[in-house]
Amino acid sequence: MSDFNYEKAFSRNIGWVTEAEQQILRSKKVAIAGCGGVGGVHLLTLSRLGIANFNISDFDEFEVHNFNRQAGAFMSTLDQPKCLVMERMALDINPESQIKTFLKGVNEENVDEFLEGVDVYVDSLDFFALEARKLVYSKCQQKNIPILTAAPLGMGVAFLYFEPGKMTYEEYFRFNDAKTENEQFIQFLIGLSPSMLQRSYLVDESRADFNARKGPSTPMSVDFCAGVAGTYVLKILLNRGDLISAPHGFHFDAYKNKLVKTWCPFGNRGLIQKIKFNIAKRIVLSK
Repeated sequence: MSDFNYEKAFSRNIGWVTEAEQQILRSKKVAIAGCGGVGGVHLLTLSRLGIANFNISDFDEFEVHNFNRQAGAFMSTLDQPKCLVMERMALDINPESQIKTFLKGVNEENVDEFLEGVDVYVDSLDFFALEARKLVYSKCQQKNIPILTAAPLGMGVAFLYFEPGKMTYEEYFRFNDAKTENEQFIQFLIGLSPSMLQRSYLVDESRADFNARKGPSTPMSVDFCAGVAGTYVLKILLNRGDLISAPHGFHFDAYKNKLVKTWCPFGNRGLIQKIKFNIAKRIVLSK
Protein backbone atom coordinates (compact mmCIF):
# COMPACT_ATOMS: atom_id res chain seq x y z
CA MET A 1 0.00 0.00 0.00
CA SER A 2 2.03 2.93 -1.28
CA ASP A 3 -0.48 5.47 0.08
CA PHE A 4 -0.21 4.27 3.67
CA ASN A 5 2.01 6.13 6.12
CA TYR A 6 1.99 5.03 9.75
CA GLU A 7 2.96 8.40 11.24
CA LYS A 8 0.30 10.24 9.23
CA ALA A 9 -2.39 7.59 9.83
CA PHE A 10 -2.10 7.89 13.61
CA SER A 11 -0.97 11.51 13.86
CA ARG A 12 -4.19 12.54 15.62
CA ASN A 13 -3.18 10.35 18.58
CA ILE A 14 -0.24 12.69 19.16
CA GLY A 15 -0.96 15.07 21.98
CA TRP A 16 -2.51 12.34 24.12
CA VAL A 17 0.63 10.30 23.46
CA THR A 18 4.03 11.55 22.39
CA GLU A 19 5.60 10.64 19.07
CA ALA A 20 8.03 8.38 20.94
CA GLU A 21 5.15 6.70 22.78
CA GLN A 22 3.32 6.13 19.51
CA GLN A 23 6.31 4.16 18.27
CA ILE A 24 6.28 2.12 21.49
CA LEU A 25 2.64 1.24 20.86
CA ARG A 26 3.54 0.32 17.30
CA SER A 27 6.07 -2.24 18.53
CA LYS A 28 3.90 -4.00 21.13
CA LYS A 29 1.85 -7.18 20.75
CA VAL A 30 -1.65 -7.81 22.09
CA ALA A 31 -3.46 -11.15 22.24
CA ILE A 32 -7.25 -11.18 21.88
CA ALA A 33 -9.15 -14.45 22.36
CA GLY A 34 -12.54 -14.13 20.70
CA CYS A 35 -13.29 -11.98 17.63
CA GLY A 36 -17.04 -11.61 18.01
CA GLY A 37 -18.73 -9.08 20.32
CA VAL A 38 -16.10 -7.30 22.35
CA GLY A 39 -13.16 -8.97 20.61
CA GLY A 40 -13.80 -7.47 17.21
CA VAL A 41 -14.22 -3.96 18.61
CA HIS A 42 -11.10 -4.40 20.76
CA LEU A 43 -9.06 -5.30 17.68
CA LEU A 44 -10.27 -2.31 15.66
CA THR A 45 -9.89 0.14 18.56
CA LEU A 46 -6.34 -1.01 19.33
CA SER A 47 -5.49 -0.94 15.62
CA ARG A 48 -6.62 2.69 15.47
CA LEU A 49 -4.51 3.36 18.55
CA GLY A 50 -1.56 2.30 16.39
CA ILE A 51 -0.77 -1.08 17.88
CA ALA A 52 0.48 -3.18 15.00
CA ASN A 53 1.02 -6.71 16.31
CA PHE A 54 -1.77 -9.09 17.30
CA ASN A 55 -2.55 -12.71 17.97
CA ILE A 56 -6.29 -13.29 17.56
CA SER A 57 -8.42 -16.41 17.89
CA ASP A 58 -11.95 -17.58 17.13
CA PHE A 59 -13.36 -20.82 15.71
CA ASP A 60 -16.77 -19.35 14.86
CA GLU A 61 -18.35 -17.79 11.76
CA PHE A 62 -20.62 -14.75 11.54
CA GLU A 63 -24.37 -15.33 11.74
CA VAL A 64 -27.41 -13.08 11.53
CA HIS A 65 -27.93 -13.04 15.31
CA ASN A 66 -24.50 -11.35 15.65
CA PHE A 67 -25.70 -8.18 13.90
CA ASN A 68 -26.73 -6.26 17.02
CA ARG A 69 -23.21 -5.95 18.45
CA GLN A 70 -20.36 -7.56 16.47
CA ALA A 71 -18.09 -5.27 14.48
CA GLY A 72 -17.51 -7.72 11.65
CA ALA A 73 -21.12 -8.88 11.24
CA PHE A 74 -22.61 -7.77 7.91
CA MET A 75 -24.68 -9.39 5.21
CA SER A 76 -21.47 -9.52 3.19
CA THR A 77 -19.64 -11.52 5.89
CA LEU A 78 -22.28 -14.13 6.75
CA ASP A 79 -20.79 -17.61 7.19
CA GLN A 80 -17.25 -16.24 7.01
CA PRO A 81 -14.72 -17.01 9.78
CA LYS A 82 -14.74 -14.24 12.36
CA CYS A 83 -10.95 -14.31 12.66
CA LEU A 84 -10.37 -13.76 8.96
CA VAL A 85 -12.99 -11.03 8.64
CA MET A 86 -11.55 -9.12 11.59
CA GLU A 87 -8.00 -9.60 10.35
CA ARG A 88 -9.07 -8.11 7.02
CA MET A 89 -10.72 -5.12 8.73
CA ALA A 90 -7.67 -4.47 10.94
CA LEU A 91 -5.35 -4.64 7.94
CA ASP A 92 -7.62 -2.15 6.18
CA ILE A 93 -6.76 0.26 9.02
CA ASN A 94 -3.06 -0.57 9.12
CA PRO A 95 -1.80 -2.73 6.23
CA GLU A 96 1.57 -3.00 7.98
CA SER A 97 0.08 -4.86 10.95
CA GLN A 98 1.35 -8.33 11.78
CA ILE A 99 -1.66 -10.44 12.73
CA LYS A 100 -1.52 -14.14 13.55
CA THR A 101 -4.89 -15.90 13.47
CA PHE A 102 -5.89 -19.02 15.38
CA LEU A 103 -8.89 -20.38 13.50
CA LYS A 104 -9.51 -23.26 15.90
CA GLY A 105 -9.72 -21.00 18.94
CA VAL A 106 -7.36 -21.40 21.89
CA ASN A 107 -6.69 -24.83 23.35
CA GLU A 108 -4.05 -26.82 25.21
CA GLU A 109 -2.12 -27.46 22.00
CA ASN A 110 -1.76 -23.85 20.84
CA VAL A 111 -2.11 -21.64 23.93
CA ASP A 112 1.66 -21.18 24.34
CA GLU A 113 1.97 -20.14 20.71
CA PHE A 114 -1.03 -17.84 21.12
CA LEU A 115 0.70 -16.02 24.00
CA GLU A 116 4.20 -16.00 22.53
CA GLY A 117 5.79 -12.55 22.73
CA VAL A 118 2.55 -11.00 23.99
CA ASP A 119 2.64 -7.86 26.15
CA VAL A 120 -1.04 -7.77 27.19
CA TYR A 121 -3.92 -10.23 26.97
CA VAL A 122 -7.43 -8.85 26.39
CA ASP A 123 -10.08 -11.43 27.27
CA SER A 124 -12.89 -11.44 24.71
CA LEU A 125 -14.13 -15.00 25.00
CA ASP A 126 -17.83 -15.73 25.19
CA PHE A 127 -19.12 -15.58 28.77
CA PHE A 128 -19.78 -19.33 28.75
CA ALA A 129 -16.34 -20.33 27.33
CA LEU A 130 -15.12 -20.92 30.85
CA GLU A 131 -12.64 -23.76 30.28
CA ALA A 132 -10.82 -21.85 27.53
CA ARG A 133 -10.84 -18.75 29.73
CA LYS A 134 -9.30 -20.55 32.70
CA LEU A 135 -6.67 -22.09 30.42
CA VAL A 136 -5.57 -18.73 29.00
CA TYR A 137 -5.72 -17.00 32.39
CA SER A 138 -3.54 -19.71 33.93
CA LYS A 139 -0.95 -19.47 31.13
CA CYS A 140 -0.90 -15.66 31.36
CA GLN A 141 -0.27 -15.96 35.08
CA GLN A 142 2.65 -18.32 34.46
CA LYS A 143 4.12 -15.99 31.83
CA ASN A 144 3.52 -12.75 33.81
CA ILE A 145 1.23 -11.36 31.11
CA PRO A 146 -1.30 -8.73 32.27
CA ILE A 147 -4.95 -9.82 31.88
CA LEU A 148 -7.75 -7.39 31.06
CA THR A 149 -11.42 -8.30 31.02
CA ALA A 150 -14.08 -5.74 30.13
CA ALA A 151 -17.49 -7.37 30.41
CA PRO A 152 -20.42 -6.02 28.34
CA LEU A 153 -23.25 -6.05 30.86
CA GLY A 154 -26.56 -4.38 30.07
CA MET A 155 -25.71 -0.91 28.78
CA GLY A 156 -22.38 -0.59 30.49
CA VAL A 157 -19.04 -2.20 31.24
CA ALA A 158 -17.65 -4.04 34.25
CA PHE A 159 -13.87 -4.06 34.29
CA LEU A 160 -11.15 -6.11 35.98
CA TYR A 161 -7.37 -6.05 35.61
CA PHE A 162 -5.24 -8.92 36.87
CA GLU A 163 -1.76 -7.54 37.38
CA PRO A 164 1.18 -9.97 37.43
CA GLY A 165 2.38 -10.56 41.00
CA LYS A 166 -0.90 -9.46 42.59
CA MET A 167 -4.24 -11.21 43.22
CA THR A 168 -4.70 -14.03 40.72
CA TYR A 169 -7.86 -14.86 38.79
CA GLU A 170 -8.44 -17.97 40.93
CA GLU A 171 -7.94 -16.09 44.21
CA TYR A 172 -10.54 -13.63 42.96
CA PHE A 173 -13.17 -15.78 41.20
CA ARG A 174 -12.65 -18.96 43.30
CA PHE A 175 -13.74 -21.27 40.48
CA ASN A 176 -12.39 -24.25 42.39
CA ASP A 177 -14.92 -23.63 45.16
CA ALA A 178 -17.79 -24.34 42.77
CA LYS A 179 -19.26 -27.83 42.60
CA THR A 180 -20.97 -27.59 39.20
CA GLU A 181 -20.44 -25.80 35.89
CA ASN A 182 -23.41 -23.52 36.54
CA GLU A 183 -21.92 -22.57 39.91
CA GLN A 184 -18.69 -21.62 38.13
CA PHE A 185 -20.66 -19.40 35.77
CA ILE A 186 -22.29 -17.74 38.79
CA GLN A 187 -18.86 -17.26 40.39
CA PHE A 188 -17.70 -15.60 37.20
CA LEU A 189 -20.76 -13.34 36.95
CA ILE A 190 -20.70 -12.04 40.53
CA GLY A 191 -16.93 -11.58 40.30
CA LEU A 192 -17.19 -9.59 37.08
CA SER A 193 -20.04 -7.49 38.41
CA PRO A 194 -20.16 -7.31 42.21
CA SER A 195 -22.38 -4.23 41.95
CA MET A 196 -24.85 -5.89 39.50
CA LEU A 197 -25.99 -2.49 38.22
CA GLN A 198 -27.55 -4.03 35.13
CA ARG A 199 -29.89 -6.31 37.04
CA SER A 200 -32.62 -3.76 37.77
CA TYR A 201 -33.49 -2.98 34.13
CA LEU A 202 -33.45 -6.46 32.60
CA VAL A 203 -37.00 -6.41 31.24
CA ASP A 204 -37.21 -10.04 30.11
CA GLU A 205 -35.41 -12.39 32.46
CA SER A 206 -36.16 -15.40 30.27
CA ARG A 207 -33.56 -14.09 27.79
CA ALA A 208 -30.76 -14.58 30.32
CA ASP A 209 -30.64 -18.37 30.25
CA PHE A 210 -27.65 -20.13 31.83
CA ASN A 211 -28.95 -23.55 30.79
CA ALA A 212 -29.20 -22.54 27.13
CA ARG A 213 -25.84 -20.75 27.42
CA LYS A 214 -27.09 -17.45 26.04
CA GLY A 215 -27.92 -13.95 27.19
CA PRO A 216 -29.03 -10.56 25.85
CA SER A 217 -26.57 -7.90 24.71
CA THR A 218 -26.39 -4.31 23.43
CA PRO A 219 -24.05 -2.57 20.96
CA MET A 220 -23.40 0.23 23.46
CA SER A 221 -21.91 -2.14 25.99
CA VAL A 222 -19.29 -3.55 23.62
CA ASP A 223 -18.24 -0.03 22.61
CA PHE A 224 -17.81 0.92 26.27
CA CYS A 225 -15.71 -2.21 26.76
CA ALA A 226 -13.37 -1.32 23.91
CA GLY A 227 -12.87 2.19 25.27
CA VAL A 228 -12.05 1.03 28.78
CA ALA A 229 -9.83 -1.89 27.75
CA GLY A 230 -8.05 0.21 25.11
CA THR A 231 -7.24 2.86 27.70
CA TYR A 232 -5.80 0.27 30.08
CA VAL A 233 -3.76 -1.30 27.28
CA LEU A 234 -2.29 2.14 26.59
CA LYS A 235 -1.48 2.74 30.27
CA ILE A 236 0.12 -0.67 30.71
CA LEU A 237 2.21 -0.50 27.54
CA LEU A 238 3.36 3.06 28.17
CA ASN A 239 3.83 2.52 31.91
CA ARG A 240 1.91 5.62 32.94
CA GLY A 241 -1.39 6.45 34.59
CA ASP A 242 -3.06 4.89 37.62
CA LEU A 243 -4.06 1.25 37.33
CA ILE A 244 -6.85 -0.34 39.34
CA SER A 245 -6.17 -4.06 39.73
CA ALA A 246 -8.02 -6.96 41.35
CA PRO A 247 -9.42 -7.22 43.96
CA HIS A 248 -10.45 -3.69 42.89
CA GLY A 249 -12.51 -3.05 39.77
CA PHE A 250 -15.21 -0.76 38.48
CA HIS A 251 -18.58 -0.86 36.75
CA PHE A 252 -19.96 1.99 34.64
CA ASP A 253 -23.59 1.79 33.57
CA ALA A 254 -24.89 4.48 31.20
CA TYR A 255 -28.52 3.47 31.71
CA LYS A 256 -28.24 3.90 35.49
CA ASN A 257 -25.99 6.99 35.21
CA LYS A 258 -23.67 5.32 37.69
CA LEU A 259 -20.00 4.52 38.16
CA VAL A 260 -19.28 2.11 41.01
CA LYS A 261 -15.79 1.20 42.18
CA THR A 262 -15.80 -2.37 43.45
CA TRP A 263 -13.59 -4.08 46.03
CA CYS A 264 -13.62 -7.78 46.91
CA PRO A 265 -10.58 -8.25 49.17
CA PHE A 266 -11.32 -11.97 49.65
CA GLY A 267 -12.61 -12.51 46.14
CA ASN A 268 -15.77 -14.57 45.96
CA ARG A 269 -15.02 -16.04 49.39
CA GLY A 270 -16.00 -12.74 51.00
CA LEU A 271 -19.25 -12.74 53.00
CA ILE A 272 -21.11 -10.31 50.72
CA GLN A 273 -20.06 -12.23 47.62
CA LYS A 274 -21.25 -15.48 49.18
CA ILE A 275 -24.65 -13.89 49.79
CA LYS A 276 -24.78 -12.72 46.16
CA PHE A 277 -23.80 -16.21 45.04
CA ASN A 278 -26.68 -17.80 46.94
CA ILE A 279 -29.17 -15.27 45.55
CA ALA A 280 -27.92 -15.74 41.99
CA LYS A 281 -27.94 -19.51 42.38
CA ARG A 282 -31.59 -19.51 43.43
CA ILE A 283 -32.49 -17.36 40.42
CA VAL A 284 -30.56 -19.55 37.96
CA LEU A 285 -31.81 -22.88 39.31
CA SER A 286 -35.42 -21.69 39.42
CA LYS A 287 -35.55 -21.44 35.61
